[in-house]
Amino acid sequence: MSVPRYHVDSNILLRFLTGEPPTMFAAASAFIESAERGEVALELSPLVLAETAFTLESFYKQPRKEVAKTLLTFVNRLGVRLAEKELLLDALERVQKTGTHMVDAYLAASATESKLPVASFDQDFDKFHDVLRFEPKA
Repeated sequence: MSVPRYHVDSNILLRFLTGEPPTMFAAASAFIESAERGEVALELSPLVLAETAFTLESFYKQPRKEVAKTLLTFVNRLGVRLAEKELLLDALERVQKTGTHMVDAYLAASATESKLPVASFDQDFDKFHDVLRFEPKA
């Protein structure tokens, strides 16, 4: 028997992760717990994950490495299905280790997987020993 599947929006994740406001936190928690019990399945998009990370950092002023740790825990919950899961787990671990932006860490993980260099002026990519950065010159 298949269970209902839902694409989950960042506002559900944000309510669950921040506890604010309390009524929405309660509803989001009950929904996510129903996924852990196997009653529903949550489809989490990489873009929603990135938006959640950005909002936790910018609006809620949470430290980037803590955000990565929190999101790593969340995406490993039962009932959460994440497209490109291995790539995004790698990206979140890179954020946790280096403090780089989520999107840069995702690009680094993708570059490692594809074995392609990253064209960027951003020297944060030099923090990754497994990523070759190419800087265009005039």
